[in-house]
Amino acid sequence: MTTHPPALWRRALAEVLGTCLLVAIVVGSGIAAQQLSPDDVGLQLLQNSTATVLGLTVLILIFGPISGAHFNPAVSLVDWILGRRTGRGLSVKELCTYIASQTVGAIGGSVLANTMFEVGTSISGKERATPGHLLAEVVATSGLVLLIFSLAATKRSSLAAPAVGAYIGAAYWFTSSTSFANPAVTVGRIFSDTFAGIAPVSVPGFVLAQLIGAAVGLGLLVALFPRDARTADDVVVPHTVNTRA
Repeated sequence: MTTHPPALWRRALAEVLGTCLLVAIVVGSGIAAQQLSPDDVGLQLLQNSTATVLGLTVLILIFGPISGAHFNPAVSLVDWILGRRTGRGLSVKELCTYIASQTVGAIGGSVLANTMFEVGTSISGKERATPGHLLAEVVATSGLVLLIFSLAATKRSSLAAPAVGAYIGAAYWFTSSTSFANPAVTVGRIFSDTFAGIAPVSVPGFVLAQLIGAAVGLGLLVALFPRDARTADDVVVPHTVNTRA
């Protein structure tokens, strides 16, 4: 991370807000798609993925300079692991704060989307944890981690917003799970029994697959960029705002 990153409470607030709005976009656009195109699942997915691509790109641009715009415990965990090699990156305290902030924000995002569309907040009954879906989560998360940290390693983090948005948009379609690729978002989507929801019984498998995917992505990063990976700890974008108070 940068020498003087923003105060931890500012970064935590950015992660809460960013993850909340991300899940609100995913769940809200899923509800809208279900209402607008009730008989066409393919069109629902197109509407949902388009909103997510655009929204995620904007959120990274807004919150990236404050917290790095992780919005994802898998990304924060890899950032912490890489930082152990150089004494940089997130500390244990920062890692725990990020993960807690992301999880709280994700749950809040589902509640917000449900409230906006007046559908009520309830636990999803949509089971998703098939072998194919779990493999898809490994693939989606490993690709996301490799993308984010390879951009940081090669000093191209300025491209993170459009690149991450584009990858998630593509992964909606080329993975059978529609690319959750995020433990916090997965937990948050429990709280909406709608198009974008996931049943609690499916969550442990999804989260485990995502953590395995993060490990695979980290291994690929080190194999492909053995030297540059040592400095790949300013993610998703460098923290450039110097507000320590």
